[in-house]
Amino acid sequence: MRTYAGHSSAAESNALFRRNLAKGQTGLSVAFDLPTQTGYDADHPLAKGEVGKVGVPVAHLGDVRRLFDQIPLAQMNTSMTINATAMWLLALYQVAAQEQGALPDELTGTTQNDIVKEYLSRGTYAFPPEASLRLSTDLIAYTVSNMPKWNPINICSYHLQEAGATPVQELAFALSTAIAVLDRVRDGGQVPADRFGDVVQRISFFVNAGVRFIEETCKMRAFVRLWDEVCLNRYGVTDAKARRLRYGVQVNSLGLTEAQPENNVQRIVLEMLGVTLSKNARARAVQLPAWNEALGLPRPWDQQWSLRMQQVLAYESDLLEYDDIFDGSHVIEAKVDELVAGAQEEIDRVQAMGGAVVAVESGYLKQALVASHAERRQRIESGEQIVVGVNKFENTDPSPLTADLDTAIQTADPQAEAAALKSLEEWRANRDAKAVEDALARLREAAKGTENLMQATLSCVRAGATTGEWSGVLREMFGEYRAPTGVSGSVGVSGGGEAIAAVRAKVAATSEELGGRLRFLVGKPGLDGHSNGAEQVAVRARDVGFEVIYQGIRLTPEQIVAAAVAEDVHCVGLSILSGSHMELVPQVVEGLREAGLEDVPVVVGGIVPDADARSLQSAGVAAVYTPKDYDLTGMMSNVVDVIRNANHL
Repeated sequence: MRTYAGHSSAAESNALFRRNLAKGQTGLSVAFDLPTQTGYDADHPLAKGEVGKVGVPVAHLGDVRRLFDQIPLAQMNTSMTINATAMWLLALYQVAAQEQGALPDELTGTTQNDIVKEYLSRGTYAFPPEASLRLSTDLIAYTVSNMPKWNPINICSYHLQEAGATPVQELAFALSTAIAVLDRVRDGGQVPADRFGDVVQRISFFVNAGVRFIEETCKMRAFVRLWDEVCLNRYGVTDAKARRLRYGVQVNSLGLTEAQPENNVQRIVLEMLGVTLSKNARARAVQLPAWNEALGLPRPWDQQWSLRMQQVLAYESDLLEYDDIFDGSHVIEAKVDELVAGAQEEIDRVQAMGGAVVAVESGYLKQALVASHAERRQRIESGEQIVVGVNKFENTDPSPLTADLDTAIQTADPQAEAAALKSLEEWRANRDAKAVEDALARLREAAKGTENLMQATLSCVRAGATTGEWSGVLREMFGEYRAPTGVSGSVGVSGGGEAIAAVRAKVAATSEELGGRLRFLVGKPGLDGHSNGAEQVAVRARDVGFEVIYQGIRLTPEQIVAAAVAEDVHCVGLSILSGSHMELVPQVVEGLREAGLEDVPVVVGGIVPDADARSLQSAGVAAVYTPKDYDLTGMMSNVVDVIRNANHL
């Protein structure tokens, strides 16, 4: 039983971990901030405004010592949501544990280490796919020999569902990723053939569970069947226990609403049932979001509420007293058969392309997810898919939970970035600079060849290198990468009816008045890689007649301003979900003014508390959209109004 936690600083996160453990949590699930996830130190330009926002900043071994102070790592099961820099964080963890007296073969836990889904949904990749896969498989090979209790990779279908995946796509794309990784390990020569079964049984999965809990139950039973077949038929694993699907769950956040957020409590409970009711397909670990996640960062009390939901299910209900209650159900079996067949067809399609990495590079996987998400949005907007409190049953009494929105969420420490910068400066000043230089040189040489990079990485940790320095060497050796956005393909609304037509006419009329087609720049400043919302806005803007400029994630404010100037745009739309809007948005607004584009309005979308929205509008932002603004067509109509007002039409 876990809650996903970490924020502001290593010391504050350590205090949070210890409080949660005292309340009955049985493992740790560490959230790292975006600079740590993408391999930047706090003093890098892209890290500005992002330090400590969505997780804990970790720049060096000193931070990890503080993060796990007084927590015995030999007795702890620790899950780390880290991918591009997974090798670096595991090396930091191992060294910190050894300093406590723990041996590597005593350590239990999981590094997420699934880089493929980063190109599709979360966006915290750092290197090109092939180089990233090398890091993933090197880590797997190292742990099999040195950390046999550690789960070296956590194949994540969770984020695929958040990006709009159907159950079939979630099954197929996750299993295609597992096949790509296992093929690479099998063919890489680092693991003896007689130990390959050890690799297979250390693979774990991280899945999602939506509110359609019967379908989710069937999805998990299908997952169990498909994984068993892959392990047996493709990899020859004859031990049935080694073929068991081992998975943990974070239930769906995509469906949590800002409107009537109290409804999220029952959504979370139903989603939990989808991965616990079927004994033969039951999750091994569950972590739940909080009721107010669509509003901002949950407080400790909100996390406690989610933990209590699990405890009531486990200890008060009779869930654990029975064998699988679905065995023999022809309804369940028929749905499972349907999902298995659909997923197998999709897996075969990806394999025919050359596997998951090729399907990422070609843009196929991303385009498929953007299309599925667009269809989901259309069903909600048309009312075909009911979301209580959003598009039906909207009348409500005022909620005491949100009577004071400014205190209904946790606020990240505003001094976190300054403290991280000071800590980084002190760390660099007190280390042996020559030892760091030598360790990084060793890493550079190892990256040129084919040797496993873990030993060189451990040397960097012990010498006192930083996250940004380790990643910087690998960026130098492997290059950087910008993943396909999935927006340019044939996706979008198939209909939309009168509402779409009306906005299309409005765009056309305004374009004619301004003497050229309306151009809308969708930008994602900072390190926030959750691009699902930005993609859907870009797709809908294109569908109503805008010329859309969308360059993908991870841009500096200066790059966004430069694009606005070069493309001569009529409006800039910024999407931020990481909480860095108060730092990054004003930089874009000021940059446009300095470039002479005072008449180009800026609109903002994301998880923006009311107080912040008011501040942004005072700073010159024309409009702020949050998750309650689910009607994308209406949003596009409003953007046209914003453009007309800015141009005095």
